[in-house]
Amino acid sequence: MKKPAFTPISRLPLLVMLIMTMISCHDDLDDPRFTDGIVKAGIYASMGEWYFWNDKMPSKVDFDAYTTYDDLLEALKYQELDRWSYLTTPDAFDQAFTGQNIGHGFGWGLAEDGNLYLTFVYDDAPAGKDGWKRGWKITRVNDKPIDDYKTNTGYNFQLGPAESGISNTFTFELPDGTTTTRTNSKAAYQSNSLLHQSTIDVNGKKTGYLVYNSFKATAGLKPTQSTEVEEAMNKLEEEGISELIIDLRYNGGGSVRVAEQLMNSIIPATADGSIMYTDQHNRNKREMNENVSFKKNGNLSLNRIFFITSGGSASASELTINCLTPYMDVKLVGQNTYGKPVGAFPISDFNKHLKERNVELVPITFSTANANGTAAYFDGFPVDYEAIDGISYDWGDPAEPRLAAALHYIETGSFPALGRKQPLPPSWLMIDDFEGLEKEFPVY
Repeated sequence: MKKPAFTPISRLPLLVMLIMTMISCHDDLDDPRFTDGIVKAGIYASMGEWYFWNDKMPSKVDFDAYTTYDDLLEALKYQELDRWSYLTTPDAFDQAFTGQNIGHGFGWGLAEDGNLYLTFVYDDAPAGKDGWKRGWKITRVNDKPIDDYKTNTGYNFQLGPAESGISNTFTFELPDGTTTTRTNSKAAYQSNSLLHQSTIDVNGKKTGYLVYNSFKATAGLKPTQSTEVEEAMNKLEEEGISELIIDLRYNGGGSVRVAEQLMNSIIPATADGSIMYTDQHNRNKREMNENVSFKKNGNLSLNRIFFITSGGSASASELTINCLTPYMDVKLVGQNTYGKPVGAFPISDFNKHLKERNVELVPITFSTANANGTAAYFDGFPVDYEAIDGISYDWGDPAEPRLAAALHYIETGSFPALGRKQPLPPSWLMIDDFEGLEKEFPVY
């Protein structure tokens, strides 16, 4: 990114007006000479209106100093805190938030032994249809050992863009010690947010266990909600659970409305009508500040909940943890969460020049606080009990270290004694391999 170049702020409205006049008089509205200027002006104006930290933006900007729209946005962001504002397209945004992906459809991560394992696989993705499973160890990618892909900050596996037809070859070591090599082609698929659901008997206590990978909405439903969440909660209610463990270890966030849906099913009936969260916007949008209250849904009766977390548990995952804490005994197991106490929504509908040119701007626009006022958790939430990610274990295995710790507490009233060797955070997290929209729903 080039060093910012500035122009007096008094000239900015004139510059924008001049660009708009030139475009309106020009026969070809798609001429890049004009589109570039008007999109940059639209980004700058929209950020000034909606951006949560708009008081930290530079007051004067020379658009010609920035080669790309992303370069301009980076220069406008409040670098001290903002790791998340991004640009995309309206279609890409809508597809991501409803789970319509293109790719192989898997995640992977480093185990404590330093090896790379599959962490999750989406059922209907190319990898899922090929039978890939959590716990498979990856030994080679495109006929190169894993160490060949190391960088100064983690890994770059060079799997190519998210386009149908792109193939990569993977060699796996399976849990039984055998090896298999699979060539897999990227394709469009519908991802499943719920990776696993089961009910575990713990000394007569029916304990629900959900592995929830992202707060994605079901396409076409109004108001915004998730059919998967509704069905999962109904099943837990039918089974009469008295304890609940929700596994958010790879959940990077998603829709606030879906998070509200989940919380309204979990919250005790005594909290119905109480404050879920208060949101705050910039001073231009104070009229949008509001209190959102719980609306109890269903008959689940829980006073305590366990969340399994990691450094990949972010955004709507942390919102859920934060909002339930004033009303329930919330226990966190695993590793500290990511630290994203702010949210964003697409704003190009409010700027016709961005909308007409298929540019979707998604800046940080609001922050949230729970009923106790807890808000600025930029360092994430600390866990009550540290435990390693048992990547080599399948979902629902009661021996998996994080699930085992939660089950131990339900059985005995306390967590297992910690060993002398404390679990170390992984040197690389998959979420760090993604930027922008993809960071919300990290998957290969």
